[in-house]
Amino acid sequence: MRRDSKLSSILHVLLHMAHGDRPFTSEELAGFLGTNPVLVRRVLAGLRERGYVGSDKGHGGGWSITCDLHKVTLYDIYEALGAPTVFAMGNRDEHPQCLVERAVNEALGSAFDEAEALLISRFRNVTLAQLSASFNTHHKGVHHEHR
Repeated sequence: MRRDSKLSSILHVLLHMAHGDRPFTSEELAGFLGTNPVLVRRVLAGLRERGYVGSDKGHGGGWSITCDLHKVTLYDIYEALGAPTVFAMGNRDEHPQCLVERAVNEALGSAFDEAEALLISRFRNVTLAQLSASFNTHHKGVHHEHR
């Protein structure tokens, strides 16, 4: 099963915007991700509605960060993306007739719920500024290019 990488992808382009000294076109951002510019525009439009990014049209226009990186958390971005499902695993049948399968669902369900709550709690404790600082620390002085 293919993993949902929307959160990772958007954090990727947000960091590029945070470290860029100019707006980025949808085509440039899509190039970083190996995806279609229309998909990038669609997702960024939702972030624009929340005030996290902005866009300017015309020559020299593009997308840029408009929020305070110290105030926006990974959870804020996760929520802006519609709180996508965290895990690809799940129960085979949500309302089984079989008592054995009910027991399995109960055990797995509580484990999934606990793991998801822990992950989302961590999202609430990491700001975009911390993510940016981590990038700066680990890649200081290294020229970064996408291929």
